Amino acid sequence: MPTNFTVLPVEDSPLSEPDYDGHILKEEDKEEPDTVAGPYSGENTPRETSSLISTDHDDSIYGKNMALYEDEMDSTPMVSSLLNKLANYTNITQGVIEHEEAESEDGIQRVTVNGPQMGTFIGVFLPCMQNILGVILFLRLTWIVGTAGIMEALAVVFMCCICTMLTAISMSAIATNGVVPAGGSYYMISRALGPEFGGAVGLCFYLGTTFAGSMYILGTMEIFLTYIMPTANLFKDEPNWMQNNMRVYGTCCLATMTLVVFVGVKYVNKLALIFLSCVVLSIMAIYAGVIQSAFKPSNFQICLLGNRTLQNSKFDKCLKTEVIDNVTHPTELWKLFCKGDFYVNASCDEYFTNNNLTEIEAVPGLLSGVISDNMWGHYGQYRAVVEKKGQSSERVSDNTDDDILLPYVLNDISTFFTLLVGIYFPSVTGIMAGSNRSGDLRDPQRSIPTGTILAIVTTSFIYISCVVLFGACIEGVVLRDKYGDSVKKTLVVATLAWPSSWVIVIGSFFSCCGAGLQSLTGAPRILQSIARDGIMPFLQVFGHSKANGEPTWALLLTAAICEIGILIASLDAVAPILSMFFLMCYLFVNLACAVQTLLRTPNWRPRFKFYHWSLSFLGMSLSLSLMFVSSWYYALVVILIAGCTYKYIEYRGAEKEWGDGIRGLSLNAARYALIKLEEAPPHTKNWRPQLLVLLKLDSELGVKHPRLLSFTSQLKAGKGLTIVCSVLEGTYMARGAEAKLSEQNIKAAMAKEKTKGFCHVVVSSNQRDGFSHLIQSAGLGGMKHNAVLVAWPANWKQSESSLSWKNFIETIRETTEAHQALLVAKHIDTFPTNQDRLAEGTIDVWWIVHDGGLLMLLPFLLRQHKVWRKCKMRIFTVAQMDDNSIQMKKDLQMFLYHLRLDAKVEVVEMHAGDISAFTYEKTLVMEQRSQMLKQMQLSKTEREREIQSISDESRNSIRRKPCGQKPSHNNKLQVPTVILDEEPQLIHDRNTKSHAILNEKPTPTSDRVHMTWTKEKLISERNRQHREANMPVRDIFNMKPEWENLDQTNVRRMHTAVKLNEVVVNKSQGAQLVLLNMPGPPKNKGGDENYMEFLEVLTEGLERVLLVRGGGREVITIYS
Repeated sequence: MPTNFTVLPVEDSPLSEPDYDGHILKEEDKEEPDTVAGPYSGENTPRETSSLISTDHDDSIYGKNMALYEDEMDSTPMVSSLLNKLANYTNITQGVIEHEEAESEDGIQRVTVNGPQMGTFIGVFLPCMQNILGVILFLRLTWIVGTAGIMEALAVVFMCCICTMLTAISMSAIATNGVVPAGGSYYMISRALGPEFGGAVGLCFYLGTTFAGSMYILGTMEIFLTYIMPTANLFKDEPNWMQNNMRVYGTCCLATMTLVVFVGVKYVNKLALIFLSCVVLSIMAIYAGVIQSAFKPSNFQICLLGNRTLQNSKFDKCLKTEVIDNVTHPTELWKLFCKGDFYVNASCDEYFTNNNLTEIEAVPGLLSGVISDNMWGHYGQYRAVVEKKGQSSERVSDNTDDDILLPYVLNDISTFFTLLVGIYFPSVTGIMAGSNRSGDLRDPQRSIPTGTILAIVTTSFIYISCVVLFGACIEGVVLRDKYGDSVKKTLVVATLAWPSSWVIVIGSFFSCCGAGLQSLTGAPRILQSIARDGIMPFLQVFGHSKANGEPTWALLLTAAICEIGILIASLDAVAPILSMFFLMCYLFVNLACAVQTLLRTPNWRPRFKFYHWSLSFLGMSLSLSLMFVSSWYYALVVILIAGCTYKYIEYRGAEKEWGDGIRGLSLNAARYALIKLEEAPPHTKNWRPQLLVLLKLDSELGVKHPRLLSFTSQLKAGKGLTIVCSVLEGTYMARGAEAKLSEQNIKAAMAKEKTKGFCHVVVSSNQRDGFSHLIQSAGLGGMKHNAVLVAWPANWKQSESSLSWKNFIETIRETTEAHQALLVAKHIDTFPTNQDRLAEGTIDVWWIVHDGGLLMLLPFLLRQHKVWRKCKMRIFTVAQMDDNSIQMKKDLQMFLYHLRLDAKVEVVEMHAGDISAFTYEKTLVMEQRSQMLKQMQLSKTEREREIQSISDESRNSIRRKPCGQKPSHNNKLQVPTVILDEEPQLIHDRNTKSHAILNEKPTPTSDRVHMTWTKEKLISERNRQHREANMPVRDIFNMKPEWENLDQTNVRRMHTAVKLNEVVVNKSQGAQLVLLNMPGPPKNKGGDENYMEFLEVLTEGLERVLLVRGGGREVITIYS
């Protein structure tokens, strides 16, 4: 049947008007809360929990057309509302948002800030150009070309540019995979790799940016002190005068720049265009100079003595002598090499005397053919003289110490290829300048890839062309002259400039200043972003900022770290440090893209399509290789810093779920491992206890026995799986919230006890079914539990219901059926906590039957933990009358030797003796109680009365005496015995439910049986029954009517329990822990309560007991 829809006209909202600038919230608006709906209502309670869910719908329209969905409209909004929110989503910079919030808190006005409008060219391309082109281009590229040669210099440039290009491709894929909020590179890396990797890489990125600031400031001071104002040097006569000047002036420059940044970033942004103009003008001057050199050589000349280059800043003429008025006079150069009077007894340097002076052009020009001389490298040692290859020279004896004092151009450091890589790499950093401005871009997903890749292509062309042009235009010895000493202390690249060398000197100076200010502006914001994420608690103080969003504390820390780089006072030493940090950052950017691509997560849908996981792996490998090529020891230090940061965040950091790729990688790895584990059962050598811990909760849903979790963590030396579970009775619909609360409580208890594992609480109709389902289905695939740990039901006799011990026995049966081991901790509340340290004592193992070797493996695992580490291990085994106990002991010692277990061995002999009256009495009371519980199904009052009558009847029957009985007068002492008055034991279970009808049986009569005890046996029995010493005493000759009717199987089992308990208590009463083989439950469920009595008797008198039942397979082996 067709449905008629009515189209309603929508009035134009004020937002559609062109002059609308946002709502102005005035004082009188506060009195009309229904008229103006702000984002908050009440006491700072947000009305909306998501920026993409709108609840401001018109109930009248939705009520007519969408009544079917009206109940869920708040949580699942209409598509139109969602699209409206997405269309109006704006990306405002962090500082602007804070400024807006500060205005709102005053309650005076709230203004709508227009979204950022920066495009690709202004927002990404130019910032990347400004950061990439800088200090290395002007101060070190000529030296790198002269030292490495054109071919090797091209290899250096090519490797570094390829690394940054591959990184930019990976970064573009990450940046276009969704909206990139303000936060830039750190945000992208952390959200792609998770908080641990993100924090480590973010810290490396921050330190790299900070040390970049140090490098730019050192470059600025080098230009100022060497080329602009050499007279400003404060230290001239000291050995390291240049470094000391750099430290003093660098610190002053850092303080000035920090003050400028502190006053306001807006001033830095206003100067950014000026600094960028200086860079562009300087590069244009270089290209203009290259063209000009092809037609007209420059005016710079260099002076060579033989083939050695001289510093011409101290002399004007490249002559040894000069003729003035027909008189030969020594020149200033002669005075530098000779001592004494020129006319009488002058002594000159041997090399100076034997070689001639030659003056050549510093910049021969593009067509001079000098490119062939500069094609290959000329590496030199520290303080080696810069020499021109192919120039005639007469060698003399090596006087290196004297050469230092002479005006030669010397190498200030030893040069080699890998060093040049580390020094050059900072010149290609800065590719993330555009992504750091993601909050200011109109369309980050389009601008970041386009602008960054275009900037890298442009700068790579500039660097490659400069390498070729420098080698083709400038003389090789001048290129290797780092500080321009051979060209009168002129910047080497400035000798090529047109129209004047000062264009490049001044341009490079302001370029370095601008780059330093940009570093001091960007680094504190990176640190602030890390601190505000809360992944490193000790950085929280650096997340605070001024009202306008300026990170004050982060700026101070950045300045302090930057000062460390300035105190190094060498641009060549600082450059490899920041290269390491940036390379580590680039490595993880490529790793993030590769991981996301290979995982093929549904959310990985970048708009940038020109990427591939192989390119990311190549970029990652290249970054790692460049780290170790540049400086292997710096690389190890940076990796250590990143590793320590990773482990710190993992250990102390906040839990963050960012949907990162590392978590997806973990899921894939876990899936793969589970599938592999499923293929075959684990070998005995790989067996370890995978524990399913069955907990009980108290009335407040808290953990009833937290020591069970402590014991679990102490058993985890095997590093196996731990699943902690509990069961709530009821239905999931009714108790779902309580189940979640219980899980939180258990997780809190696990964290407190340092138990690592998984937690799960199920809701079932009864506990029996819940535990059964957990035993059957807990775990996944090959990662399933193989052992169950439970606590002994301590009050099973006093409980009003028999379900506690019945559930316990059924758990034993099901673990046996599932071929799983069972560990039952008795008196669990007396077990040590993780904070306890057992100074001495023993762990006693009573190896009665062999059920897989778990009994011997558990003490070994416990002793790996610091709680049990000082305890000794003892193993007891029981020998029968026909066993050779001596040979058993030797065999057991050899077995333990092959198992590599250190334990003391003892064989205990148990003689076959008569069954004692105490055993009969315990069996009698046990069967009477069992019979009563099975037959009675009465109300509480009737049960009390019935149990009382049964116990009275039992006691009277036992105590009656036959007529005419006379005492015996033989040599053996006929004595009365202590009879167990079981009335309290019967009464305290009077509330137990039974499921049968009372069916009394007549007590048969038979002849009397005379039993004679010795005095020693009587005393032994009395000592064992000290709790019942005050009970009534009766004669033992009249018990035959009850004893003859006992089940002989129960008598024999009780006899075993009593005798074994005597032996265990005698040997292990003082042990810290006793491990016993746990006997299996009876096949006939009718004897379950008898089974509980047997276990009680078996473990009576022991403080801490762990009953162990094997899973039916070997868990320990003697083979390697």
